[in-house]
Amino acid sequence: MTFPELFPGGLPQPPQAPAFPATSRYSGLPLATVWLEGRQVRYVTRRFVPQPERFAALREHLVAAGERPDTLAAAELGDPERFWLLCDANGVLDPAELTAEVGRRLRVTLPEGVPGAADA
Repeated sequence: MTFPELFPGGLPQPPQAPAFPATSRYSGLPLATVWLEGRQVRYVTRRFVPQPERFAALREHLVAAGERPDTLAAAELGDPERFWLLCDANGVLDPAELTAEVGRRLRVTLPEGVPGAADA
């Protein structure tokens, strides 16, 4: 198959980069491109989960019955969509694991890269 047969209208234009809000765990990640079956597909590159030790602790939260990751994030961080920050701070990949055990002590931390009083 020749180039004109594959792309009769010329090369396809890359899609617009997704607009992730600044609060998203994907904000700032680079996009990559792969060609699949003659079409260009853009995707967000892999996000490496930081080590919990890299976060400066603010306080602990004791999980109560009926709490959910989103309500916990709303109460502790002011935004239910930032539950992923609690996951990162506690070494959890599955958000449901945060609140699965009543009485679990969760670390509430500053964002990565923001030093705490002891780190300054």
